Amino acid sequence: MLDLLRFGSDGWGDEIANGAVMTLMVAISAYLIGIVVGSGAAAAKLSGPAPLRWLAALYTTVVRGVPALLVIWLLFFGGSGLVTWVAGLFGYGGRVDLSAFAVGVAAVGIVSGAYATEVIRGAVRAVPKGQLEAARALGMGRLLILRRILIPQALRYALPGLGNVWQMTLKDTTLVSVVSLAELMRQAYLGMQSTRQPFLFYLTAAILYMIMTTCSEALFRALSRRAERGVRRAVAN
Repeated sequence: MLDLLRFGSDGWGDEIANGAVMTLMVAISAYLIGIVVGSGAAAAKLSGPAPLRWLAALYTTVVRGVPALLVIWLLFFGGSGLVTWVAGLFGYGGRVDLSAFAVGVAAVGIVSGAYATEVIRGAVRAVPKGQLEAARALGMGRLLILRRILIPQALRYALPGLGNVWQMTLKDTTLVSVVSLAELMRQAYLGMQSTRQPFLFYLTAAILYMIMTTCSEALFRALSRRAERGVRRAVAN
């Protein structure tokens, strides 16, 4: 009890709370980037020209085949140089330095996008072709089919997998502590170093992660139930 009181009185309670907020900010930003990148890569794999299909396949194979920590290190040490080189093509002569937040979000988003690609691709392939053929027979254009048939149907199949991608993305944010971003694990480590109470700080971090993942799981279950409304299922006799 005294440890808990000291935890709050030393100001570390606020630091841990701020770290949890930073973790959510990184996770949400990276997840949204992953969804956008994954949607584009899935579209390229499904119906893009050959060069785009090969590029998307290379992206998912490489990123899923290397540790996420390695992606973070590569962006941390090479990202600023790459952005500076691109900026130089447009006439900018200075150096562009990326913040720890930008590096963390970009790296986790790239990893998240590789897994989201396969989830989205599988969901699109699971949509019955008969529905798309019927829509074309009724005279629907490609955009209308995409909006009224393909996306709603694919989303229903994709939600469970995207929920798993979100959980993975949330937990991958722990890795961005290596670039000194003040997220939850970084703050727990600093608190442990300052107070020499590792069990207290790491247990607090574990509890906060469990709260976030449990709430996220409940949210995705609710979204899945909503997406399943009106869907008739076969009942075995």
